[in-house]
Amino acid sequence: MRQGFPAMSGSLDDEAKAPGFWRRTSTKLTAAAFAAAVVAGTAGGLIGAAAVPTAVNATVTSSTIAKTSTGSSTEDVSAIASSVLPSVVQVDMTAAQGSGIGSGVVLSADGRILTNNHVISGAQQISVTTNDGKEYAASVIGADPNSDLAVLKLTGASGLTPATFGDSSTVAVGDQVVAIGSPEGLQGTVTSGIVSALDRTVNIAGETRRSAGTSYQAIQTDASINPGNSGGPLINSSGQVIGINSAIYSPATASDQAGSVGIGFSIPSNQATQIANQLVASAN
Repeated sequence: MRQGFPAMSGSLDDEAKAPGFWRRTSTKLTAAAFAAAVVAGTAGGLIGAAAVPTAVNATVTSSTIAKTSTGSSTEDVSAIASSVLPSVVQVDMTAAQGSGIGSGVVLSADGRILTNNHVISGAQQISVTTNDGKEYAASVIGADPNSDLAVLKLTGASGLTPATFGDSSTVAVGDQVVAIGSPEGLQGTVTSGIVSALDRTVNIAGETRRSAGTSYQAIQTDASINPGNSGGPLINSSGQVIGINSAIYSPATASDQAGSVGIGFSIPSNQATQIANQLVASAN
């Protein structure tokens, strides 16, 4: 079965079974699998961040007041999409219990890619498709489950367009943002919205009782994020990556498809680039 990976999806104090994945919610969220369902899972109300059945508990707490969206102009979004699309990729993975799809951001011309750890966790084979349709085999340079980030390396890649990263500490509530990724495997999908809140505390339990969980202070956005968006960029009005889309809140039930309700969460770019640099350095 093919599984999609958004950021995170979940429901209120609910427990449900998605095909091939078990996920349990806490008060707010559960990690989702990418390509179709955390912005990582495909079907069902609670979708996992990995390609193996695990229980995930997640909670979100707030430290800022949310703001509603007014939306970006069509011209602004078109210009941002045109400049950033070449730096966004689709990540396909195959694991023992199925396959999944996520997104990623180009870090270097020779094929280093930043994505979510839950997108590639448990993968036996990984392939990456760039915006021009070229497909590459990929391997994991390093992964950090604690931050839900991973860096991949493409085989034989050259001349890719690295993304430009912005300073996430300057992001403000109400800023216009754009999300790009492969929701449900629809590569190059562009959505827009605003920064709804800052410093949302996202906590996700480990995949096993003994494994470390994931925790980060997230950027909340109402830009539509769905399964398959996991690992893709959240972009500011200057075309700079200011977050890595990693989770969504979704009130789906066991029989419903998890999807966007305008509450998405992104790992801030300052944290993401710091972890990515550490993973690359550790591999050298």
